[in-house]
Amino acid sequence: MSNQQKHHQNNKKTLLNNQLSLFRQVCVIGLGLIGASLAQAIKDNGLSARLVAVDRHAPSIAEAIQQQLLDTGSARLSDVVGGSDLIIIAVPVQAVQAVFADIKQAMDDGQLATDCIITDVCSTKVNIIDAANAVFGSLPVGLVPAHPIAGAENSGYHARRANLFVNHSVIICELPTTSDVAIAKQRLLWEAVGATVMTMAADHHDAILAHTSHLPHLLAFNLVEQLASHDDNLDMFRYAAGGFRDFTRIAASDPKMWHDIFFANQSAIVSALDEYGVYLQTMRQLIIDKDSTALMGILGRAQAARRHFGHMLASTPYTDTSTMSASYIITPSNTVYGTIAIPGDKSISHRSIMLGSLATGITHVTGFLEGEDALATLQAFRDMGVTIEGPDNGKLTIHGVGMNGLKPSKTPLYMGNSGTSMRLLSGILAAQPFDSVLTGDTSLSKRPMERVAAPLRAMGAVIQSTGHSGTAPLSITGRDKIGKPLQGIDYELPVASAQIKSCLLLAGLWSEGTTTIAQPEVSRDHTERMLSAFGYPVTVDGNRISVTGGGTLTGGDIAVPADISSAAFFMVAAAISQGSELTLTQVGINPTRTGVIDILRLMQADITLSNETHVGGEPVADIMIRSSNLVGIEIPEHLVPLAIDEFPVLFIAASCAQGRTVLTGAKELRVKESDRIAVMAEGLQTLGIDCTVTDDGLIIEGKGSEDKGVASESGDINNSHPVFGGGQITSHHDHRIAMSFAVASLRASTQITIEGVETVNTSFPGFAELANQIGMSIQVDSASA
Repeated sequence: MSNQQKHHQNNKKTLLNNQLSLFRQVCVIGLGLIGASLAQAIKDNGLSARLVAVDRHAPSIAEAIQQQLLDTGSARLSDVVGGSDLIIIAVPVQAVQAVFADIKQAMDDGQLATDCIITDVCSTKVNIIDAANAVFGSLPVGLVPAHPIAGAENSGYHARRANLFVNHSVIICELPTTSDVAIAKQRLLWEAVGATVMTMAADHHDAILAHTSHLPHLLAFNLVEQLASHDDNLDMFRYAAGGFRDFTRIAASDPKMWHDIFFANQSAIVSALDEYGVYLQTMRQLIIDKDSTALMGILGRAQAARRHFGHMLASTPYTDTSTMSASYIITPSNTVYGTIAIPGDKSISHRSIMLGSLATGITHVTGFLEGEDALATLQAFRDMGVTIEGPDNGKLTIHGVGMNGLKPSKTPLYMGNSGTSMRLLSGILAAQPFDSVLTGDTSLSKRPMERVAAPLRAMGAVIQSTGHSGTAPLSITGRDKIGKPLQGIDYELPVASAQIKSCLLLAGLWSEGTTTIAQPEVSRDHTERMLSAFGYPVTVDGNRISVTGGGTLTGGDIAVPADISSAAFFMVAAAISQGSELTLTQVGINPTRTGVIDILRLMQADITLSNETHVGGEPVADIMIRSSNLVGIEIPEHLVPLAIDEFPVLFIAASCAQGRTVLTGAKELRVKESDRIAVMAEGLQTLGIDCTVTDDGLIIEGKGSEDKGVASESGDINNSHPVFGGGQITSHHDHRIAMSFAVASLRASTQITIEGVETVNTSFPGFAELANQIGMSIQVDSASA
């Protein structure tokens, strides 16, 4: 909850504690759906000592009094308004000026105080303010124009619902002439009936609503009229599919109300219609021309945008939201067995979208990881005008726009929880002619971005990060405003980071001269490999990688291998459990990513690689791993960058090893989705493991024992004794933390519960199902959401 929200909540509590009700008497003018629903909500929540209403429909007034909703009511304002301190106008917009005239007369007659709060629930705001000016001469100090974004198919008094406004937005126009008390009490009223209050200027409100509400209603009315006018209208309505019913549902709304709204907001609606006409004509021409690529681009972007904006506004994942704030409840099991396929490599999936979009021609991608992080990258390029078909079972078709074909996004580019997306895209966007803004969810917005922003500035980029720690949102100024291209630089990475290296290499594609990156240790080289696969020259000289700007990329076929970072969880699972043998097929074994295999082998894990080949320029192999008698080691620092994402699950392996394991040189782990060293240490200690956090690593005292880890009579390693206790683990919404402690359950004495596992979908959708397939017992519990 924000400070502002807390302030309003405290105000509400104070007001409601200091008096029985917010208002002495509320007068509702108009007992249609909105007016009657608000009256019912006020009554049910005890927000007014008295409630009166004005409506020309006498049966509605009589029924409301008989049902004890109203204290009294009438067709005339003067009969009931005396003593009211809040008037709610809920009549069609064209009738509001006449209501204002009645209110002014009541003030002149002494029935109402001149500072009485006056509000409305109309869909337009500029005309309401103009009408008030015309009647009162100047705006009353109690006038608070408002618009609840809520409704229903049925209208009238009988359609009222006290919960109509719960979890809906209400827009308040805070006028400079309005008293602070009037604004505060209106905000408290709407919050008390369950609405979320936001503020907006009146003219901006009318323009936004013309597009999002008024235009859809106009189109729905028009489509129904069009079909009803056909000679064969009966068959058209008889065979209308669900899409027609869903789209035209709103045409069942009150015609008089919408007639008035269309006239009241004439200018904004005509502008929205004109813009819609341009888009419609474009669509018509694409169908005539049978332009498949362009039409798919529009349809694909529209489909994705419909989902994307909902996630962006709510900062929720792209995949199944039913498991938000979910938990794993894991019953210990002892053995894993079988042959499984791991989802596609996340790093390569990101880069296939980026380079495929910037290439000339079409790129076909197979094995694409349909996790949230990669979907964030996909959506960003759709937002910048790239036509992308899919994903469909890991298959994508990308219609590249070339090196200079990206278009500015009309909204900030939302990266979700993906640090890779934000850092790599920063390099691409720093070279574009247009301005860009990169934003992300709450977790991503805490992660450091100056590590890419600073060297990009050295190339001539203009990037503004947020706050003292240099976090997102990132604002990037377009080259058109700066007037010159980026300049190639020689840059020495302070740490071995594939994300920083890739960001600068991508920026170098548009830079004048050569960009050379020197890294202290080898880091994953997917960017270099994929640039070469797309035909862009890359020079590698030891730990120095160079690109020269001005080249082009050519589309082709990209096969994404299985992700070794995801495979690592199952490699450790088989190594630490009893009588296990697990084969993982066609896993990427890029030598800059195989640190996890090297480290496990140093710990004496039984790992065999077979069927080694190359897919899309990347080496792959089947990996078989058996139960192993692991030993603790001092992890060589040169292997740290090659296994940086796998250390959480390697900590689980170290806990099951005999003796001490020491990790140093891993500060990078502190700035991932969480501080993975601190969070893992906290969880390990909860489960009974002795470990010590250091500045750049972790020391783990393994609980494997020499006599317990010997082979049984059948020849299998006997890893049956528990290493971990049970307990409740907080993953800090870090996907790798959650999956690592799931693996720990194989050597736990009792049940383990892991909270915050919904982010597993960022890198490994279907993890729990696959784990259960090989013998684990993971229950996903979303009831805690």
